[in-house]
Amino acid sequence: MPDEIVRAGERRRVLLLQGLMGPLFRHLGQGLIRAGHTVYKVNFNGGDRAFWRLPGGIDYRGTVQEWPAALEAILRDKRITDVVLFGDCRDHHMAATRVCRALEVPVHVFEEGYIRPDWVTLELGGVNGHSSLPRDPQWYRDTAAALPPVPQHSQVPSSFRRRALEGLLYNVADVFTRWHYSNWNNHRPWPPLVEGMGWLRKLRARKLREAQAARLFARMEATPEPYFLFPLQLDSDAQIRLHSPFAGIAEALNLIIASFARHAPADTRLVIKEHPLDNGVRDWEQTARDLGERYGVAARIDYLAAGDIVAVARNARGMVTINSTSGTFALAMGIPVIALGHAVYDIPDLTARDGLDAFWQNPVPPDPETFAAFRRVLIERCLIPGGFFSKEALDKVVRHAIARFEGTPLPPE
Repeated sequence: MPDEIVRAGERRRVLLLQGLMGPLFRHLGQGLIRAGHTVYKVNFNGGDRAFWRLPGGIDYRGTVQEWPAALEAILRDKRITDVVLFGDCRDHHMAATRVCRALEVPVHVFEEGYIRPDWVTLELGGVNGHSSLPRDPQWYRDTAAALPPVPQHSQVPSSFRRRALEGLLYNVADVFTRWHYSNWNNHRPWPPLVEGMGWLRKLRARKLREAQAARLFARMEATPEPYFLFPLQLDSDAQIRLHSPFAGIAEALNLIIASFARHAPADTRLVIKEHPLDNGVRDWEQTARDLGERYGVAARIDYLAAGDIVAVARNARGMVTINSTSGTFALAMGIPVIALGHAVYDIPDLTARDGLDAFWQNPVPPDPETFAAFRRVLIERCLIPGGFFSKEALDKVVRHAIARFEGTPLPPE
């Protein structure tokens, strides 16, 4: 077991845990191997195994309770120098983080980008509510002042169809190998087959959903009315369960719509934007409609099932979020934001401080100097260019991630 983090230029012995439902970790593993590093990958279910397909795979078939001891044995036996995982709130990943901290093995955490599009998060130690980043706006201003400007970087393509198909394939592989991984318990609230069928239904209804969104956009342009925006997060998102006061999206919707009904100006509307990666199992539009009826504001609520969130955020009076990274591109556009959970961007001078009921009446824009400093520090500390849902985007993520591992970060491109 290493006594310290390996220095720049030294060869790593990397252990990958669970990644996205797709080929991210296979691409990363291939890149690390080509760069001369040794790579192992723990597969917790058949979906993990189906997308790995490289040497160094380790099937873990034990229980969650047995996992810490098993992981410690792997770390020692394989002389692991670095652990990499996607999302640090899954049960196996939270346990892994504790084990690695005790053994002084650095943990590199991938997550969707704090700032989007075209960036992903790769942070040492933890992300979001587990991030070690300060919440002091002056620290960001002082730190950013000592950094050079960020070079321009290009956009990367992203395919919803690819994301949906990868999710479907992952879940099918999981279902048909449960006999082998008998102790695997999915961290997601829905059985894999149910989730896979939800994705299939959503794919089949894509054109209809896009047409409905286009009609709503057209109406908003033809008869502009002031509105607030609430972008939904995934109901399975552990950031809600662990880093907010809500048990799930339904509870958040209830609080937000009730507050909107009681405190928002009578001429304002509430636009609820569905998450693009929602699996379609739960009908959030119906839930929002029912809550609107309960609180007497159904005629002032719009549901956006598809479309570009940037376009709808641009003209919003304010954005209400739990702790979604959507908050960062609202801040980038100067849109007032209130975060109802723990978010890395929920700091003074950026987000509202006086509570949700007051926010409807007095949405205060973020300080642009503080946001520019915040963004600059994130790019320096924990963001890399790229994305997860196209080959070009994945290639860029892998290239920059390996450079970070090796202590020679590349400038954005």
